Amino acid sequence: MPASREIQSGKSSPQIRIVLSAVFLAYLGQTTLNPVIAPLSREVGLAEWQIGLTISVAAVMVVLTSQPWGRRSQSWGRKPVLAAALGGCTAAMVLFAVIAALGMRGALGGTPPFCLFVLARGLIFGTALAAILPTAQAYVADITTDEEERVRGMAGIGAAQGTASIAGALVGGLLSGISLMVSVDMVPVFLLLGLLVVTLGMRRETRTELVAEPARVRPLDSRVWPFLVAGFGMFTAMGLIQVVTGFLVQDRLRLDANTTGLVSGGALLAAGVGMVFAQSVIVPRSKWSPPTLLRVGTGTGAVGFALLAVDGGAALLIVAVTVIGAGIGIGMPGYTAGPTLRMSREEQGGLAGLVGATNGLTYVVSPTAGTAMYGRSPVLPIVVGGAILALVFVFALVHRSFRRAPAAAPAVTAK
Repeated sequence: MPASREIQSGKSSPQIRIVLSAVFLAYLGQTTLNPVIAPLSREVGLAEWQIGLTISVAAVMVVLTSQPWGRRSQSWGRKPVLAAALGGCTAAMVLFAVIAALGMRGALGGTPPFCLFVLARGLIFGTALAAILPTAQAYVADITTDEEERVRGMAGIGAAQGTASIAGALVGGLLSGISLMVSVDMVPVFLLLGLLVVTLGMRRETRTELVAEPARVRPLDSRVWPFLVAGFGMFTAMGLIQVVTGFLVQDRLRLDANTTGLVSGGALLAAGVGMVFAQSVIVPRSKWSPPTLLRVGTGTGAVGFALLAVDGGAALLIVAVTVIGAGIGIGMPGYTAGPTLRMSREEQGGLAGLVGATNGLTYVVSPTAGTAMYGRSPVLPIVVGGAILALVFVFALVHRSFRRAPAAAPAVTAK
């Protein structure tokens, strides 16, 4: 049975739940480490720039490998690609946990732990994680037959990722109260659970469902680049605010380090809640087209940045980041679903990888740019982030590519 017909027969329901579970567990593993990565780096004797470089290396690997992974998901099948990705992530984070434990005990110091962190958390983990979202997005594009289904499916992927971010922040923070290493050790456990879910529950596609030669998709393809520009703008704006939130909280509210961590976590949690609410409630119920989602999302996000520019205390800060999260959450499915409706089946894997690479590129740029701008003026990254979203809003209003997207393109033979 062709994959594009699965959804009509009802077979896709359990399979899409498995794919979303894999997305959730992969990003739960990634984000559980986030609350403890800074104190952990100091415990093992690494400078801030070294852990930042490690994360940037992972982002670079996402940029370089997302499109090949997307195409492989169509030619090899979703199950083997997800299994390989989650297996690679698990192995990388087991190695990371061993290095961290040795470093905290003083058995490993100096340059070796830094190089091994770059290898494990940067090169291996970044390469493996790069496969998760393109595979999930290409699968949703393959089993959905109209605009409403596809937008809902892409929103489901975003909601799974956003929920994982919320849960990871909570789990990582709570477990770190016991020990930093408890949080670190749980990361490969979550990833292993994801591997087991895929290995035991996911159906292997038949040869007739695979695409022997998935088509390459060029970033400058006229069907694609306007959506990539919009997505790059949204993720860059989101990255700017993520990296400076802790500084804003401490400087505006004049808090000590421990309280800053708690309030900053609450602010990022609020942004995550706004994003998940948008993708799980607003987007499915609104039934807006991808261009409309982009306009409403970026407009809402720009309003959130305007609120954040005002130094009005903790309550206004929380409201502002919640509005930003909701705006990005509304816009994201428009960005990910919109171009899929213009592509053939053979192009969906390459497109999904291109979207993943675009997202990864923003995480290479945003942390450095955001902290540099904050050093010049605390309000500067906020103004720049809001301006980027405002520009994307105008772009989505006036560019001809953002007319209502056509029905999903029919499959053609890849060349």
